[in-house]
Amino acid sequence: MDYSNFISQLLKGNPRAAARLITFIENDIDAAEEIINSIYGHTGNAYILGITGAPGTGKSTFISTLIKIYVEQGKKIGIICVDPSSPLTGGALLGDRIRMKQYFSLDNVFIRSMANRGQLGGLARATEDVIKILDAYGCDIIIIETVGVGQSEVDIFKSAQTVVVLLVPGLGDDIQAIKSGIMEITDIFVVNKMDLPGADKKVSEIMQMLEFRKNYKYDSKDISEKYAKIELWTPEITKVNSKIGENFDELLELIQKHKSFLEESGVISNYMKNRITNETIQILKHKLTEKVEELLSSDKEIGKYIDQAIQKSLDPYSMANLIIKMLGLEKE
Repeated sequence: MDYSNFISQLLKGNPRAAARLITFIENDIDAAEEIINSIYGHTGNAYILGITGAPGTGKSTFISTLIKIYVEQGKKIGIICVDPSSPLTGGALLGDRIRMKQYFSLDNVFIRSMANRGQLGGLARATEDVIKILDAYGCDIIIIETVGVGQSEVDIFKSAQTVVVLLVPGLGDDIQAIKSGIMEITDIFVVNKMDLPGADKKVSEIMQMLEFRKNYKYDSKDISEKYAKIELWTPEITKVNSKIGENFDELLELIQKHKSFLEESGVISNYMKNRITNETIQILKHKLTEKVEELLSSDKEIGKYIDQAIQKSLDPYSMANLIIKMLGLEKE
């Protein structure tokens, strides 16, 4: 299929072209490869903000308030809502799009729901490619909202430049809410629903947890010589009320502060290296998995290996090594 017309329209800011191209890359990795090859030179301008938190923390209302503020500032916003998949159809539940429906008619807001399709980390396989499409589409800020299942949210760190984790007072076990994996990816903690009892207590609990660890996701080797003697980034904490927009001015200041830290310290270059490396690994995994699945279904020799494994004369690791050898990928 010829995607050139869609790509041309995308670069002119056509939302329908963006929507069609996203559909193509979600459904076909070969299409994704061709499309990303064509638009890659037009990417790298958007700032990527990751929003995560357990169900019930008010992520959709929080993001709606952020959208309103950014729109008033004249920003062009892209939102990727990674929803749980239907176990029958594989489709997204679209709950977040329903809650953000008031923004659908705005020219400078693009909202897309994606099914996570069983992917760990709350991110769909095509999320990185969707980010690139929205980047080329001209978005100033791209917000990724994850499924919100807890510990597996750590994968958002690989895509977002600033990771915001939402917590609320009185939601379940306090220690469980801020366990290690979440602590390690977070740049800004936001205690939402600050009007509820226990908001200050929640802030104190987060501060206590931060005291246990002095070094977070930014290694000293990532910091430029200019910043070598300063402390690494310690997650900031703020309280907000998303329903009325209370204290969002402080939140935006913290986001800007973190963005400045990334740029001035030199961490941003290391972030880009890691992101490209991780993305390449994911593409390789997908391509190699396809090749192995094709081999498993068509090669008679593989059938013999499976029979041997059933008879216990061959173990799965040895079988895997034989397949690697058949693919020509064995170590020299």
